Amino acid sequence: MKRRFEIRTAMMLLSTAVALAAGIAGCANSTRSPYSSFDSTIQRDPVLARELYARVRRLDPDEREEAERLLRECLAADLYHGPAHNNLGVILLDRGELYEAANEFEWARKLMPGHPAPRVNLAMTLERAGRFDEAISAYDAALAVFDGHLPAIEGKTRLQIRSGRIDETTLSMLDDIAMRGDTEWREWARLWKTKLEP
Repeated sequence: MKRRFEIRTAMMLLSTAVALAAGIAGCANSTRSPYSSFDSTIQRDPVLARELYARVRRLDPDEREEAERLLRECLAADLYHGPAHNNLGVILLDRGELYEAANEFEWARKLMPGHPAPRVNLAMTLERAGRFDEAISAYDAALAVFDGHLPAIEGKTRLQIRSGRIDETTLSMLDDIAMRGDTEWREWARLWKTKLEP
């Protein structure tokens, strides 16, 4: 049975931090289109964009090349399609193209103001770039728009422990993960709770 191509923060668990030669922060201020063929005088076609995005969602997760092609077509039809930016960012992050991924997540964050996914994805990108304080802030931004969002709690807690930035919220977030996370996350949270408790 084919699974739909969706954002899965669980598959985005991060490996060791990767330093970027160029800073990611600069892309946060970019308002220029990353799509060179985009011309602001061309009329947007949100209907076509929605159709292309629906085709992406029907793909298998391993059909990344086709998904990327369709997502870029979707954004050429409507540059302001937030979910397409977010999903393209996931593909770029998976390939290790951190600067480009962060740019897509920034677009998605601006276009999806009430959705935590672009903020969590941006946090993971910043984490991979070794920008831990900014990553924690991005996780906090996700929690500000969706209080109790489990992927944001898991990501922030894992990063706090990994980077030695443990604070007064860490133990309570471990409790939350131990209650609501999947089996692997629950076991991880219980282990770290025993290690961190006085």
